[in-house]
Formats: sequence, C-alpha cells, structure tokens
Amino acid sequence: MTSSAPPVIDPADPPEPGPARCFGDSDPLYAAYHDDEWGVPVHGEAALFERIALEGFQSGLSWLTVLRKRPAFREAFAGFEPETVAAFGDDDVARLLLDARIIRNRAKIGATLDNARALVALHDQGETLDELFWSYAPDPVPERPSTWGAVPATTPASLALSKDLKRRGFRFVGPTTMYAAMQACGLVDDHLTTCPVVLARA
Repeated sequence: MTSSAPPVIDPADPPEPGPARCFGDSDPLYAAYHDDEWGVPVHGEAALFERIALEGFQSGLSWLTVLRKRPAFREAFAGFEPETVAAFGDDDVARLLLDARIIRNRAKIGATLDNARALVALHDQGETLDELFWSYAPDPVPERPSTWGAVPATTPASLALSKDLKRRGFRFVGPTTMYAAMQACGLVDDHLTTCPVVLARA
C-alpha cells in the first residue's frame, strides 16, 4: 500500500463497481472486518493501543496481512495491555523477533514498546488515550464519500493528532497512519455511499 491511497485499502483488492463492499470482497476475513469493524467506534485504552500498534505494523504492507496475524499479535503483545507491554525488556524483544507469526520488524516492535510507555506516562498525568484520540474526531461530521478518489490519505485532524502523539513520545504515528486509525476506530466513517453497509442502514 502506498501512502497516496486510502490507508486500509489493499491494491490487490480494489473496490468493485456497483454495490460491492468498499474493500474485502476477495477474502472472507477481510469482508468481515469491513462489515463489522471498519468505521465502528472503538473505545478503551488497550483496544485503541492495539489499533495504533497494528496500523504501525501495517505500514508498507496490506491490511489483510495484519488481519491474518492479529490473533498472534494479541498473544505476543499480552493483549496489548499498556502496562504489561511497557514493561517488556530485551528478552521480550528477542522473543518477538523470533516469532514468525507476527511481523518481525525491529523498529516497529521498538515503537510499540515505546508507545506503551508513552501511554503509561499519559495515565500518570491523569489523561487517557481514549480522551486524547477522540478529541480529534471531526466536527461537523464530513460528508460521506461517493468514490475512493474523494477519500483523503491525511486530513488536518490526522496531522494534528500525529503531532500531539509525537509530542507525547509516541512513534510510528504519522498523519497517514493516524488517518487510517481514525477510519478503523470510527472517528470518521469512510464507507462509500454505494457500500452495502451504508445501504443496509438506510
């Protein structure tokens, strides 16, 4: 996936014409993610930490690759409980680098541990990731896109969220990655007007 495309879309799985899903028709796991998770509001520290971490691991890869590995990621990273991951040390990094079930990228693993520590520091200051993340939900709600050409790769809100997280010590949280996280966590709903999910709500 390139940074110029909507972050969650796999170039090998472009949207089909007509009432097809926005993405995911080629794979049942991907279709279920599209139907049941993408654009649905996500709250909670571990849940949001997981989404941010997985968006970081996805960078340069297809989201379907991450989805297939998500159960292993959850096991390897202790359910993405921030306090537990923040306490990971060199032995854990070595363990993760040997775990063929996940994406074994040292920089991304290190960023995930650093992000857990930044999240714990946020808690120590009396703040939560949930409050911080959702404070960047756009208001008013943007108009629903009708084509993928109308879906941005970044927005002013994703740029501001990226800057805020980086200032607090988070890494691998660039504006494109953060817009993908905003899409995934329901801060924005970029299901196209022709999407079956949207049509089912009508």
